[in-house]
Amino acid sequence: MFTARQRDSVRNYVLEMAQNDPRVMGGALIGSTVAGAEDRWSDIDVTFGITVSHAIETVIDDWTQILEREFGVVNYFDLRSGSSIYRVFLLPDGLEIDVSVTPEADFGARSPHFQLLFGGSQPLRSVPPPDTSHIVGLCWHHIFHARSCIERNKPWQAEYRISEARNHTFALVCTRLGESAAYARGIDKLPITLTKSFEDTFVRSLDEPELRRALAVMTVCLIAEIEQWDSSLCVRLRPLLQEFGISQVTG
Repeated sequence: MFTARQRDSVRNYVLEMAQNDPRVMGGALIGSTVAGAEDRWSDIDVTFGITVSHAIETVIDDWTQILEREFGVVNYFDLRSGSSIYRVFLLPDGLEIDVSVTPEADFGARSPHFQLLFGGSQPLRSVPPPDTSHIVGLCWHHIFHARSCIERNKPWQAEYRISEARNHTFALVCTRLGESAAYARGIDKLPITLTKSFEDTFVRSLDEPELRRALAVMTVCLIAEIEQWDSSLCVRLRPLLQEFGISQVTG
């Protein structure tokens, strides 16, 4: 397990490596460090802008070779968001390094948790809120498919669908109450009285009666949340949700 001192040392190395690279026009800290929430479990989150004459893919590949040679990277993978590449590295001591590279024209804050360390950046841009109508659709989609999985004797798939319905419903709750819906970051900030109503949505076994019970409770939670967002839509969805998620399940 890495220590805070080791993490700081690695972070300083990455920052110095980037600052000494002439292809880099700016660098910043992001994530929990900037938010004042860093603890012994926190990883490293850094982001860099790359000058217009260089491809971000080439830069991150070059840095990967350096980090592999210096720290013995165990594994890494990429996430793409807009024009940015987020490369996530895992070191032998369990430390995760999240390095993102962005073309110069797009480099800048995407949230308040952005601390420019060197160079320049674009001003903070407003981030569009999550598409809640899409999330609602995912929720009822998983409810209906959970029911069909139970009827088809596919318990693992049914459990997956119920869990996904809960995850997406929580995303709606977080968005409505002004908390982050990404990766469940805001769930533990929600009122306990609200999250407690979801406790019985967890599947405790793969037995058919238990799957039906959990699905029924999850459906009740979903209906209550849709009502908060769009009462007219809830009127249209409620009969089908009750039929597929509650009535025949518990009847």
